[in-house]
Amino acid sequence: MTSVDIAENELDLRGLVCPMPVLRVKKALKPLASCEELTVITDDPHAPADIRTFAEQSGHEVVLQEEVAPGVVRHRLRHRA
Repeated sequence: MTSVDIAENELDLRGLVCPMPVLRVKKALKPLASCEELTVITDDPHAPADIRTFAEQSGHEVVLQEEVAPGVVRHRLRHRA
């Protein structure tokens, strides 16, 4: 199940596979102010590399990527306008 809580800048993208996590992250970052952070939870094994590549190519900063449970990664990205 995927839940989105933009009010708290959090996305739970467990269950989604490439390219959906990156597309959802891109959409969620768009309305954020510069330096605002977005927390994302994923379980797609390709998501850490895909999200890092997206952030680097679009000028956002990956503040954190950590495994919080087997196969589940928490990402924190900082919006860069």
